[in-house]
Amino acid sequence: MATKKYTVTLPEELAEAIRAEVGPGGFSRYVTHAIERQREQDRLGELVDWLEAEYGPVAEEELAQAEAERQEIERKHAELARARRAAGEDVPEPSRKAA
Repeated sequence: MATKKYTVTLPEELAEAIRAEVGPGGFSRYVTHAIERQREQDRLGELVDWLEAEYGPVAEEELAQAEAERQEIERKHAELARARRAAGEDVPEPSRKAA
């Protein structure tokens, strides 16, 4: 992919925290990844808007059921990872992202 240099303004504390985490040369890659993720979220939001316009909003009960299923999947994955670590397999620790 071709690249081009742009100038953006960021809060200094945020930029320095990112630089400290990613090390030399990783800042652009980190920012690129963050922008790609935001674009994915924007597209998903557009899809949700379209689906709700087409089929109506998702009921609260359905949202609660989907969240319970998501939590159960995460619990099973965490349990599996713990078992694999206990067996001596090289399994990375889970990230602590907000759900």
